[in-house]
Amino acid sequence: MKRRKFIQDVTKTGILVSAAGAVPLASFANQKSPFDQAPLPYGYDALEPMIDARTMEIHYTKHAAAYSTNLKDAAKAEGVPENAPVEKLLAGISRYSAKMRNNGGGHYNHEMFWQCMKPNGGGNPSGKLMEAITRDFGSYDAMKTQFTDAGKNRFGSGWAWLYVDNGKKLKIGSTPNQDNPLMDVSEIRGIPVLGLDVWEHAYYLKYQNKRADYIENWWKLVNWDYVQQRFQSAV
Repeated sequence: MKRRKFIQDVTKTGILVSAAGAVPLASFANQKSPFDQAPLPYGYDALEPMIDARTMEIHYTKHAAAYSTNLKDAAKAEGVPENAPVEKLLAGISRYSAKMRNNGGGHYNHEMFWQCMKPNGGGNPSGKLMEAITRDFGSYDAMKTQFTDAGKNRFGSGWAWLYVDNGKKLKIGSTPNQDNPLMDVSEIRGIPVLGLDVWEHAYYLKYQNKRADYIENWWKLVNWDYVQQRFQSAV
């Protein structure tokens, strides 16, 4: 019944997510299916020295890989087809198990996270994205400070997000664990355009307990071209 209900929801209300402009996981390069990991778009050492090669290797091959595997297991157990768009699954995640929520979120968040970074990234955004940042936060520096604070102040494990809300405005917030703004159980709701992983496994080998240093250096990696694409799809 859950499989049938999911397909019905995709046909009816599931269109809400795509209509709102969410970038589907299937758009990630070389991804076999929405529940599979896409290959990293760069080598493990490509983000040095901001993120060390060993952390990237463990993060991708162990932590993120486990989310993909466990999501497939949960989907099979709960009657969700593996070709289902992950964002539509997340939009109705309250109907599924904690295993589906944690691993569906973990998979989606990480697939987006890899794309949000690139070697020789950083700098400032431009175009319509920069205009929206200035409109909604006053300045790029104000947005950066608010986003950094969201990451630093997230108690325990979680994520910081720049997202587009239902009013097409940019907002900043954070979520615990592997939750994200797409989920119908999240305190913040919208289409994520930039996400930062602040779980300790993302930075502990290099930075130990210095999360603030990790975040400061992470800004030097942001792939603003990708963030701009997500923003344009969301508005």
